[in-house]
Amino acid sequence: MVGKIFITRSGYDPELGKDVKDPYLGPYPTLGACRPDIREKLTEGDHVFVVSGKVSAAPQFVMGGFQVESKITAMAAYRLFPHLRLRQLADGQVSGNIIVNSSGRQHRLDDHNSFERRISNYLVGRKGIRISNAYEVAIGRLETLEALQEILKKKGKTPFELLGRSGATLNETQVIRMREWLEQIKHQSVELMRRSMVGSGSAA
Repeated sequence: MVGKIFITRSGYDPELGKDVKDPYLGPYPTLGACRPDIREKLTEGDHVFVVSGKVSAAPQFVMGGFQVESKITAMAAYRLFPHLRLRQLADGQVSGNIIVNSSGRQHRLDDHNSFERRISNYLVGRKGIRISNAYEVAIGRLETLEALQEILKKKGKTPFELLGRSGATLNETQVIRMREWLEQIKHQSVELMRRSMVGSGSAA
């Protein structure tokens, strides 16, 4: 078992930037269009994690990840996950990570190159973990840089200095440590919410 961790495109931040469409970290997590180089290398049982893109307003954070359950084609994904087909949101952004249309050709909303390479190795996940609510995101932004330094045993002033454009490979010990840290964030978040509710009740 190994893992991969990479940074998504600049400006893509679920709280302060553009919609992060790939990976999808919902109930059935997937990575379907981006980073074909990473998808090619991962196999069943491996893990993938993603860091938010650079925005000027706040530090980047590890958004979450999942374990690879299977690798399928984009056409199979089209049939299995209709909610992840490409679509345009009300604000004009494109969402979804399945880049084929009903006939298996490149969807009109997908304007990237290397279509043939990108429709293979669609990753379907299990054991997904997502940093999502405001408390979790705040803790993630605060701790990500130090956590990456500790897990990777590497120094750097930004996630990019630690991961670069290609991302980083994690060994089994590092994968376990990454998941433990993300779970710890979620536990800390629950405690912070509990304290907030208690404080609000006391004030009332």
